[in-house]
Amino acid sequence: MSARLAGLVTASLVCAAGAARAGVIHGVLHVPPVAITVEAVGNRYPGRASSMPHVAPMVHGAATDAVISIQRISPAADSALAARRDEVPRLAQKDQSFVPRVLAIPVGASVDFPNLDPIFHNVFSVSPVKRFDLGKYPRGQSRRVTFGKAGLVQVYCDIHANMAAFILVLPNPAFARPDVQGTFALPDLPPGTYTLKVWHPDLPELSRTVEVPEQGDVALDLSY
Repeated sequence: MSARLAGLVTASLVCAAGAARAGVIHGVLHVPPVAITVEAVGNRYPGRASSMPHVAPMVHGAATDAVISIQRISPAADSALAARRDEVPRLAQKDQSFVPRVLAIPVGASVDFPNLDPIFHNVFSVSPVKRFDLGKYPRGQSRRVTFGKAGLVQVYCDIHANMAAFILVLPNPAFARPDVQGTFALPDLPPGTYTLKVWHPDLPELSRTVEVPEQGDVALDLSY
């Protein structure tokens, strides 16, 4: 191998190693005490009252309802993260509620809406980001919707007024959901300066500027 060719190979390896560097933004999101509202009487489907004995409680302010995301990433990072996603997310109808209450997806993703209850449900939205009406369908059936625009989509059931959910359509796949303790970890990101946002259906939006270094991760403590 000539000296010139060896130099080119070495330079390519250095560039590849630099491109492979990535850091993780992780930490804990602290939310106020959770408030729980329980529906005393279920709004059951007419004619099938005995088949819906349990209605799930409505929980507000839970850490698990937050979405932590990065506002903008490079096209290369976007493509790399998108390649890791192979499952179609679900927003199920279960115990006369939408499960999960909050769903985060990247632009262009599809969502399945299976009915797991022994009664009919309907799924619809009048949100400008995505308007749809899937009609009424029984247990065991599902519908699918594709979301091509970023923004917030509020989802309802026209049979049961207590049912409501949120689909947050994000501009890229760099987002994470906290666990019940508020612990979260975003996907690997190349070194750089990023704008991190925290969205929650019951709490104000938070925003932070975060610097991902050439080496090492970033630990954040986020509080309302």
